Amino acid sequence: MLTRRPDDWSKEVELQLQSIDEDLLKTFTGRLAKVSSDPSDVIPESDVVVLCMPVFTYRPSLASLAPHLSRDRNVYVGTIYGQAGFNWMVEEVTREHGLTNVTTFAVGLIPWICRVIEYGRVGVTYGCKEVNVAAVSPRDRFDDLNEIFFGAICEQWLGKGAFRPSDSFLSLTLSVDNQIIHPSRCLGLYRRYGGRWSRREDIPYFYRDFDDLSADIMHDLDADYSLVRNGIRRRFPDHRFTYMLDYLSMERLSYQSENSDIRKSFTTSRTLGAIKPPTKGLESGEWVIDTGHRFFSDDVSYGVCIAKWMAEKMDLEVPTMDAIIEWVQEIRGETYIENGKLLTESESLAGRFRSGIPPVYGIETLAGIVD
Repeated sequence: MLTRRPDDWSKEVELQLQSIDEDLLKTFTGRLAKVSSDPSDVIPESDVVVLCMPVFTYRPSLASLAPHLSRDRNVYVGTIYGQAGFNWMVEEVTREHGLTNVTTFAVGLIPWICRVIEYGRVGVTYGCKEVNVAAVSPRDRFDDLNEIFFGAICEQWLGKGAFRPSDSFLSLTLSVDNQIIHPSRCLGLYRRYGGRWSRREDIPYFYRDFDDLSADIMHDLDADYSLVRNGIRRRFPDHRFTYMLDYLSMERLSYQSENSDIRKSFTTSRTLGAIKPPTKGLESGEWVIDTGHRFFSDDVSYGVCIAKWMAEKMDLEVPTMDAIIEWVQEIRGETYIENGKLLTESESLAGRFRSGIPPVYGIETLAGIVD
């Protein structure tokens, strides 16, 4: 375990499988062989390196661990959440360090809903998705990785959640749902409440209270994404993008559900019901939207801005993407966009690890993003 807080981790870790009514169904335990904040202590011996962290920390984390990857055997490097062109990020460090033995993988959506009971010691899961999707490069390594890793994180313990191979990382980059859900809901809260509440008790729940305003924004943002998805399909007809899906299609696949309404897909979720929006308290006693939260650095800098770059390359009008990017740059004091065009050379986008738009990896054409 590579962590900033090694002293807070127990050698034995417990995971509780609970029902949505919080009844304990089963308990799993495991032992950690090593826990350290120093990559050189744990990375050289690792055959599979898995990043479980906010998306905006992927690139700096890869940069710090890449020098310690074994060069003597095949090493799998991946993430449990495949947003933002994870293959571009891994290629960035393999080029820099001359690594030729790395297999890259990314999971489309987080396989489980989990919570922390006691950090570093006890966690809880309410089960896993019915279907999981992962991209692997080289593609012929999927079966090997499925045997040693994918099968061991859901199906082996929970009896479901088998993994399917995605045709491409790009499908995941344009389909993962947080970059569509989080900015839409936050903008909806800002438009309805001004992003400010007199008391903590007044703050609505993020999902349970998902309203029509937020659902309409999300619908329009997903429609913009669909313009980009369909544009990619038209320009690269010889490529398969099986799992490049809109929000509701992805939700129905993952949960094998019949949801046909964005708002109801959240308000009826019992496992998401207790989550509050990202807020912070002020000295005045008021509460405001936390503009430093990963919902903005992950889902705009490493989310919406990437799709917007693709839209510009295809001369597509994406007004909801533009509105979200403009709003976020205003509340964060950043410079992402001007007159409907991304400022790709601004410090806010081009600065070291500040965003995930293709030009930061030296990619300047649509052909360069298709794996």
